[in-house]
Amino acid sequence: MMEKRPFVSLEQIQEMVEKFPTPFHLYDEKGIRENARKLHQAFAWNPGFKEYFAVKATPNPFILKILKEEGCGTDCSSATELMLSESCGFSGKEIMFSSNDTPPEEFAFAHKLGAVINLDDITHIACLEETLGTIPETVSCRFNPGGIYTISNGIMDNPGDAKYGMTEVQLMEAYKILKEKGAKHFGIHAFLVSNTVTNDYYPMLAKTLFELAVRVKKETGIQAEFINLSGGVGIPYRPEQEPNDILAIGEGVRRVYEEVLVPEGMGDVAIYTECGRFMLGPYGCLVTKAIHEKHTYIGVDACAANLMRPAMYGAYHHITVAGKEEEVCDHKYDIVGSLCENNDKFAVDRMLPEIAMGDYLVIHDTGAHGFAMGYNYNGRLRSAELLLKEDGSVALIRRAETAKDYFATFDFCDLLKAY
Repeated sequence: MMEKRPFVSLEQIQEMVEKFPTPFHLYDEKGIRENARKLHQAFAWNPGFKEYFAVKATPNPFILKILKEEGCGTDCSSATELMLSESCGFSGKEIMFSSNDTPPEEFAFAHKLGAVINLDDITHIACLEETLGTIPETVSCRFNPGGIYTISNGIMDNPGDAKYGMTEVQLMEAYKILKEKGAKHFGIHAFLVSNTVTNDYYPMLAKTLFELAVRVKKETGIQAEFINLSGGVGIPYRPEQEPNDILAIGEGVRRVYEEVLVPEGMGDVAIYTECGRFMLGPYGCLVTKAIHEKHTYIGVDACAANLMRPAMYGAYHHITVAGKEEEVCDHKYDIVGSLCENNDKFAVDRMLPEIAMGDYLVIHDTGAHGFAMGYNYNGRLRSAELLLKEDGSVALIRRAETAKDYFATFDFCDLLKAY
């Protein structure tokens, strides 16, 4: 069993809370950088490789700037994510715009930035052309094979139920139409499974897409210039899970590349990825304080508004009581927040060391889809985000919301002026 240890100590937390009250999300710069370098090492065999970080996972400009320094681009799915990318210095083909049910004005903004537009549906071709007055020279299409997606160790997910992507028949027709309308450079994209904890997924997906690319070339005369494996490489939320070995994954993709693409004269195809969870998940945590005890319930000052995943999906997040890492986990608790919803629980029947009021709890693996999925139900305000820098210092990278922020959309009237 893998031991899950926080990247922050009780002493560091105690120092932080003197300036930044709990709850707050904390990110580990050293871990983020080391992980990004390892991903690039895994795919160094492919000269055109590019990681497009999924902005939706952690939409913070300070995090994006770190990833830009490590050679990453951005994967955007909305206008505001495009704005974040532009503000951080990303431009042109450093940005991948992959959205669905896309408003025309967002296609226009992506095109203005020079982003690579990844079309989710064949009907979007007409919308794109009508909006831009042209078809971009570089364009990508999103593939959905339908059905159940399986690998050697069983069923992984059900793309057939997903709203994303085109069938193979639609994809072939889309490429023909795009070519006729002036597109010159083409990509293939697919996102089939979320949060896989296996080294087999990317190589299996790569084989699916590489073989598709060969069929596209034979049927349409179009050779894909890049194949985007998107995301899906997961993280071990539970201590008993083995983490993915990204070096083994990269090697698995390389073997399939040489088996399928190289013999077809397609050995110059660039490989792209769009990892979010893998890039940031383990390098963020939610720090919260125990403030109430009721029977076996421990009430903390964070709630589902700060981390939605446990309430929304029943998702497991490991919890460490800071400073009690070596103590026996002999108390059974529900760790709960303050929302008027009974599912506002970070853990149910979790075995932990005895918790005293004022103890700090570290909720692991919140670096992706943590703060980003926050909301304001019950008028709860979003927390601050902090960065634990490589030199051990701490930087504020997003301040906590205030009541003034919460009421900002009423600035057209005086009803809440007092706040």
